[in-house]
Amino acid sequence: MSNRLSGRNGSSKSRLAERWKLNRRYVHGRFSKAVRIMRERGPSQVQFWLLAVFIGIGAGFAALGFRLGIGALQRLIYGADDLTLATVAERLPWYWVLIVPVIGGLIVGLILDRFTSDGRVRAVADVIEGAALEGGRVETREGLASAAASMITLGTGGSSGREGPVVHLAGVISTTVASRIKASPMTGRDLLGCAVAGAVAASFNAPIAGALFAHEVVLRHFALHAFAPIAISAVVGTVINRLQFGGLTEFELEQEIDLAFYVELPAFMLLGLVSALVAAAMMKAIFRAEKIGDRVMNRIGWPRWSRPAIAGLLLGLIAIPFPHIIGVGYETTAAALAGRIGLTAAITFAVVKAVAVAITFGGRMGGGVFSPALVMGSLTGLAFGIISTSLLPDISGSVNIYAFAGMGAVGAAVLGAPISTALIVFEMTGDWQTGIAVMTAVSLSSALASRLVHRSFFLTQLENRHVRVAEGPQVWLPQKMRITAIRRPMDAENAPSLDLARNLLAAGQALTEGTRLDEALSEFDRTGAAFLPVIRPLENPAGEGAENELEEPEIIGVVYHVDALRALNQALAETAAEEHS
Repeated sequence: MSNRLSGRNGSSKSRLAERWKLNRRYVHGRFSKAVRIMRERGPSQVQFWLLAVFIGIGAGFAALGFRLGIGALQRLIYGADDLTLATVAERLPWYWVLIVPVIGGLIVGLILDRFTSDGRVRAVADVIEGAALEGGRVETREGLASAAASMITLGTGGSSGREGPVVHLAGVISTTVASRIKASPMTGRDLLGCAVAGAVAASFNAPIAGALFAHEVVLRHFALHAFAPIAISAVVGTVINRLQFGGLTEFELEQEIDLAFYVELPAFMLLGLVSALVAAAMMKAIFRAEKIGDRVMNRIGWPRWSRPAIAGLLLGLIAIPFPHIIGVGYETTAAALAGRIGLTAAITFAVVKAVAVAITFGGRMGGGVFSPALVMGSLTGLAFGIISTSLLPDISGSVNIYAFAGMGAVGAAVLGAPISTALIVFEMTGDWQTGIAVMTAVSLSSALASRLVHRSFFLTQLENRHVRVAEGPQVWLPQKMRITAIRRPMDAENAPSLDLARNLLAAGQALTEGTRLDEALSEFDRTGAAFLPVIRPLENPAGEGAENELEEPEIIGVVYHVDALRALNQALAETAAEEHS
């Protein structure tokens, strides 16, 4: 009897094992087939939403890990995280405050020198460039190195923010997925938007602002087809933040804010204009510091890895009397929003913070610009509020609301993103009653600052690298297109005769193989030709004693003006279809 039962149990287990093996093979086969279909045809809507969830999880944990890593470094080195760092640093020995940024800068310099070609940290501007010109892809190795360098910068005394490296780190995640499934440029950009939304939402506990930031700043359009997956990623990123920190906002307002709406609106309009001037001064100081840094390094001839260490020395000297410049600066921002800083201290802190941020960026130490903009904005708004409420105390509300509005106004002017910045400020404070004041200041600061700089900090960075994304797709699309795709071979039926092509070449009217489309269009405008020959120049391979001259370039095809215009028109139509889909 027992032998029969044992046999039945054994055969039962055997059938279960066989069934489990078949099910596992089936699931693996279906998964492999789904991956293959995504590679060949692109993801379906449901699949894309699932990808948005996974990318949001990855971006959220990347942002969370980056934030916790900075805090761990600060506690290890200074004995406090960013919320109490300035207070604790005041009690540390001066030589410790001085030497730590130097050591951190040296490590940063070695990392960037080893893993990047130009010693430069990748951040939001590079993500915008990747979305516009690289089909939603960003540099992977350089992005990981930049994240490590920025974490060390913020953990060892640098004066910048954490959002820039986090956004690029999220872009590395989406780039990996896009490359894995061989995503089209449109799908790659959408995946990049999902990653950015998840990272920003997780970094600031701001799901609405995270989703809008991806549209407004990175993708630079509000396409309907991308809105749902980007929103999903933002929600997932926020959930990850709240699993660690709960539902707490970044800043807690210590007293209720009151606003005499109609009477004080002119004051907030003036605050917006002042904030634009502060934001423009801060951005120009950063760009000026970068140029000065380039000249100094060229003059002294030191290796480029020493540049962050030199900047760290300057920051250490500043941090001894002004420890509030260390790190992201949330302690200073919270004190300004609570009105715990006086007028003279607020102005002094703002000026010193701007100098420290410029040194950090000029020294190529790493980090983002948004958090420093929030510090500058809160101090600017507080100083403005103290003055305005003292002049008209009977008709003025609290000073805190001016710090609140100034924080949004300077941040919006720097990012060139009034919508998402205003929402970030709302979500970081949890106070939705002062929307009119914030939007008034934000709208005017954004309008004026866009005239003083090239639309925003990130777009000006790209313009300085001769990447003209701000001008629109009609400018940057020809920059990424090559004439190879529209070149007609000389033996084609609709190609001109070789003699005609040689005549144009003899007259100096020709294009070189691999020429960009914008360069070709400029040449057509200059010459007025209907077509131009495409050449492959060859140097004379002869040895010594041969005449020092070039062989006649080889004509490998022609490009017609009408073909170049047709290619540009098709690319613009595809871009418009993506943005309005």
